[in-house]
Amino acid sequence: MAENPLERRLIISKNHIESFPPPGKKITIVFVIGGPGSGKGTQCAKIVKQFGFTHLSAGDLLREEAKYDTEQGTMIKNLMNEGKLVSSDLIVKLLFKAMRESGNDKFLVDGFPRNEENRHAYENIIHIEPEFLLFIDCSKEEMERRILNRNQGRDDDNIDTIRRRFDVFQQQTLPVIQYYEKRGELRKVDGNRQVDEVFEDVKAIFAQLNNQKNHDGEQAGGLSRAQMNPLKRWFFDFLCGCFGTKEARN
Repeated sequence: MAENPLERRLIISKNHIESFPPPGKKITIVFVIGGPGSGKGTQCAKIVKQFGFTHLSAGDLLREEAKYDTEQGTMIKNLMNEGKLVSSDLIVKLLFKAMRESGNDKFLVDGFPRNEENRHAYENIIHIEPEFLLFIDCSKEEMERRILNRNQGRDDDNIDTIRRRFDVFQQQTLPVIQYYEKRGELRKVDGNRQVDEVFEDVKAIFAQLNNQKNHDGEQAGGLSRAQMNPLKRWFFDFLCGCFGTKEARN
């Protein structure tokens, strides 16, 4: 059934927050940050294809919400048209809603958090620690060259606007990158190279994440001898003793 735009309101209750993720389900979240023209969108598409993540872009979610003829949609559209920032709480709630409705348990959050206010709002609302922040590190000169050459007909692809976007990225997003670096949760790759070369490094990072998840799952799934209740432990030792297995001597 098609959604009625007039009934679309983004209300995230405490019960919604507490019921996500569902019991027994582990949610994996990776933030992806890079300056304008760094190629992070391209890398996200490759990660989705190879590792099964759901790609969530804060900008895309806002643009989608702005299409609805609601008070909230109109407000977002007006703010974006005026070049003003949408509140961090609203952005995080849109991300949370998209996560709950996706059915997946692995998410790439693209272009977020852009600033410390975004980060604080995320921590206050969602309460799921990201695995790490992937930073596509690309020089200002290379990003400028790429944007000017991509010829997409965008109004913001002029040199003055591009340089302002670089400055905003440096001022607002660098503190977020430094925050995760201090926590040991930053993964940085050189984005100045060709797409496939960059992805080789990205692929290695996500393969390592997969290996860690598999290892943790094996540990959680198996009971050591010390964790067994006494009756089960006695039966286990009895069988091991009968067959002379290595475990009986542990």
